[in-house]
Amino acid sequence: MSRRIFSSIALLFCIPAWVTTATPADPNYPGKTTHEASVYRGVIVYNHYCVLCHGVNADGAGRAAKLYSPKPANLLKSDKNDQYMELIIRRGGKLLGRSEAMPAWGEELTDEQISDVVAFLGSIRSPNIHAK
Repeated sequence: MSRRIFSSIALLFCIPAWVTTATPADPNYPGKTTHEASVYRGVIVYNHYCVLCHGVNADGAGRAAKLYSPKPANLLKSDKNDQYMELIIRRGGKLLGRSEAMPAWGEELTDEQISDVVAFLGSIRSPNIHAK
């Protein structure tokens, strides 16, 4: 029970403010094809598929992280571009010469779900990562 409450609270911190204030009839409500909607859906995908290893804070410190060597990536500090992130999510770590523990989600997730989780990850990454 407490794990479910904790996960719900953690999810609330990742939900944009418009989710709790806007309604579909509101002209400010983001449409399905907006970036904001994609990020919101990405939070849901991340919390369902990624949080166990990458953690609630996407810092690579999930509950299962201690089982793996190397540890799961800290997605907050990742310097990988969106195309690479999509590729590793779709094909897994082994195919890209990375950790074999990173599963290939291409058969499990839809193209939209993969794009959404990439949008979410892009929204939480440090803005200084790509400014090298």
